[in-house]
Amino acid sequence: MSGHSKWHNIKLRKGKVDAQRGALFTKLSKEIILAAKSGSPDPEANYRLKMAVEKARENNMPADTIKRAIQRAGGAGNEKEIEEIRYEGYGPAGVAAIVDAATDNRNRTASELRFLFSRNEGTLGETGSVGWMFEGRGLVEVQTAGLSEDALTEKALAAEGVIDVRYGSESSEIVTEEAAVSGVRDALAAAGLRITSAHLGMEARQPLHPAAEDVPKILAFLDALEEHEDVQRVYSNVELDEAQIEALAGA
Repeated sequence: MSGHSKWHNIKLRKGKVDAQRGALFTKLSKEIILAAKSGSPDPEANYRLKMAVEKARENNMPADTIKRAIQRAGGAGNEKEIEEIRYEGYGPAGVAAIVDAATDNRNRTASELRFLFSRNEGTLGETGSVGWMFEGRGLVEVQTAGLSEDALTEKALAAEGVIDVRYGSESSEIVTEEAAVSGVRDALAAAGLRITSAHLGMEARQPLHPAAEDVPKILAFLDALEEHEDVQRVYSNVELDEAQIEALAGA
């Protein structure tokens, strides 16, 4: 897996996600709302919604809360509308970041994200300011379930459209061509792998390999973005080497 993805898994194992847990249901509810708005309110007819609901259930979200989120997508409850917004900018040591947010108040979210960028030696930019450094990809996350890297790679590469396999001992990320994400997801499921996420995302064209002294502040910046309750996903061009990842794991 990419350097920051590996750090995210390490952070989960080390229990450093208390702040993120507090906003988890809010994030999951927003994803359900957006997924339901993007297609059918029936999870069996809307794969994005199906994945969002499954993830909510895995995190013990009550069935009534899931139902209300789906109903809210249809306008029930007279609550403010949730919309998707993408932000771009630079963080410490020149790291480029793309942030996908879901908010009912774009002015508040923009102000808070601008503050997070600024506080972490960065600058929130205009649309397109760093987008040219990334390209669209399909991202399928699977549970590794004890498979070796070679075994997982063999299963993944049997599906047409796979570009890369980012192996992790607990979960792995399969990178695909944008148009192939659905087919790869289905092929991996048919091969017996448990799919935990499948969506269109962004990948840096040229990774940034930071100096060791810059790693802590870069990860603090990316963590701060991910922990914001309006932020659904963060993409960056950071790529840590194995030595840096091992150092984090042992810290």
